[in-house]
Amino acid sequence: MFKHILVPTDGSELSQETARRAVSFAKEAGARITAFYAKPEYPVTYYGEGALIDPTTPEKFAELAEQQAQQTLDFVVSLCGDAKVEVDRLSITSDVPYQAIIDGATQAGCDLIFMASHGRRGFTALLLGSETNKVLTHSKIPVLVYR
Repeated sequence: MFKHILVPTDGSELSQETARRAVSFAKEAGARITAFYAKPEYPVTYYGEGALIDPTTPEKFAELAEQQAQQTLDFVVSLCGDAKVEVDRLSITSDVPYQAIIDGATQAGCDLIFMASHGRRGFTALLLGSETNKVLTHSKIPVLVYR
């Protein structure tokens, strides 16, 4: 049914466990995977009328963010290699992770987003928000949530 799965990852243990399950799911379905990472925007802090910019240059920050993205995606790529599942990498720079995930899935032509849930409920979920919940409510692409 599903032939191209976006697997967002942030490198956390939960994300890695979800990636393991996504690779297994893809292998069973005969699907390929696009491993996805949302890189942060260059941080700018405002104080009063002026802006205080992080001492790292925007270019250096982008280089470090790209290195982090590739290291994080390496885990999923390695899992796919071991399972003989076709895999691509994709990272998008955005401070709105849920939108980056949706944009990444659309850009890559995925027909499923396979992602983790931290399992927060009630007031905690309301206060902290949930990237997974935001993807679920905004995506036109089906989302499979692994807990």
